[in-house]
Amino acid sequence: QVQLVESGGGLVQAGGSLRLSCAASGRTFSGYAMGWFRQAPGKEREFVAGIDWSGGRIYYKQSVKGRFTISKDNARNTAYLQMNSLKPEDTAVYYCAARLTGTLALTSSEYDYWGQGTQVTVSS
Repeated sequence: QVQLVESGGGLVQAGGSLRLSCAASGRTFSGYAMGWFRQAPGKEREFVAGIDWSGGRIYYKQSVKGRFTISKDNARNTAYLQMNSLKPEDTAVYYCAARLTGTLALTSSEYDYWGQGTQVTVSS
């Protein structure tokens, strides 16, 4: 069983930054691929960013490319999503997810464990 706990969400003005953290339980975090998804009110959950077990393969949703950075610190069992130049359309609940096979994945069904989510609100 893997438990994921997100933190770092909040209210920020447009153009501001936030860093989301996802702390994971389990002794094999280094082998996990990690993903960040988001869900805005009335919309389906969507992929934001993903990273493979090694950090060597990363993929971003087009609209966040150049603004968001995903990373994972295996020593701290933590994944991060650094979000810069935030826009009101980035407002959503953000979820981290873990994929035990370690390969990069872009769809929610490919992930095995999920966090509870953290709210990000960007005001205009």
